[in-house]
Amino acid sequence: MDEQMIGYKCPNCDATLEFNASSGKMHCAYCDSDFDVDTLKEFDDALKRESDEESQKEPEWNACENGEWEEEGKAIFACRSCGAELVADENTAATVCPYCGNATVLAGRLSGVLKPDMVIPFKVEKEQAIAALKQFCRRKPLLPKFFLDDHRIESITGIYVPFWLFDADADADMTYRATRVRSWRQGDYRITETSHFLVRRSGEIGFDRVPVDGSKKMDDAYMEAIEPYDYGEAVDFATAYLSGYLADKYDVDSTSASPRATERIKDSTQRTFDSTVVGYSSVTPRHRSIKLSDSKIHYALMPVWMLNTVYRGKTYTFAMNGQTGKFVGELPVDRLKYWLWTGGITAAVTLIGVISALLM
Repeated sequence: MDEQMIGYKCPNCDATLEFNASSGKMHCAYCDSDFDVDTLKEFDDALKRESDEESQKEPEWNACENGEWEEEGKAIFACRSCGAELVADENTAATVCPYCGNATVLAGRLSGVLKPDMVIPFKVEKEQAIAALKQFCRRKPLLPKFFLDDHRIESITGIYVPFWLFDADADADMTYRATRVRSWRQGDYRITETSHFLVRRSGEIGFDRVPVDGSKKMDDAYMEAIEPYDYGEAVDFATAYLSGYLADKYDVDSTSASPRATERIKDSTQRTFDSTVVGYSSVTPRHRSIKLSDSKIHYALMPVWMLNTVYRGKTYTFAMNGQTGKFVGELPVDRLKYWLWTGGITAAVTLIGVISALLM
């Protein structure tokens, strides 16, 4: 199949332009030129026209059939900068050539009904993400030494992850059984009085942009752990924001994602109403009714820094919010260090016990 490939080139020196997280502009690393965000859509229009003209001559994207890359859902294309043969799966929307570093956006995969409504650009640069990971690792004495190798940490990758954002109003009606206990002494007796109450709470809560990730590749627990995002910094989608990063289109549609959004909205509504029932000795939920209305769905791309490491057959993941810097990670444990560490603690405790016994 034919794909509309976009590569952003510097008008001054023809080198690759990439989105710069710190300045919020397109930057050329070769001639140090910057281009304002207001020109991003103009870039898109011009490059799409060029891409349309070139695709009429000779398509550069071909579905894999027979050969080295024969695998369902995979395809190959030629890098426009160095001509190297690259491979991507069917959901790849932006990638970087590992040979020359040229950034390429497959615009056709983010157009029409697949076009995101908005994008939150990266604000945390790669160097900042690496520094945060190293600082996190320094506090882990049982971490395998290899994990801190520069070449491994340098492989951290910036990815625009597809998300569905759900708006809804939650109309709730809840009742609780509650008790209030008081006790006092009267003469030779202690009297305990238990009062029983039926407590009712009802009202409406509005939810805006409740996120559910739309990629099967991403662990939902990690994606939720690095929330929240500041949607006030979301901008209208333009493919130029993707230049220099990886990006995928969604492979979990909004219908499949909606049960998770409904669950998150109802859980949040329940916790909010539960928190208002205070001043009682005990509270037991009796009836809950939560109905959602005025639902709306938005499609967005969110910035995430990811690093996956395999150690002894298990994959360990580090994920960082590319806007706020909030991160979560599971790190491997060196077994030898663990036993040395445990043995050292055991020996120290035993020594303290012996010394205490001798002093008694």
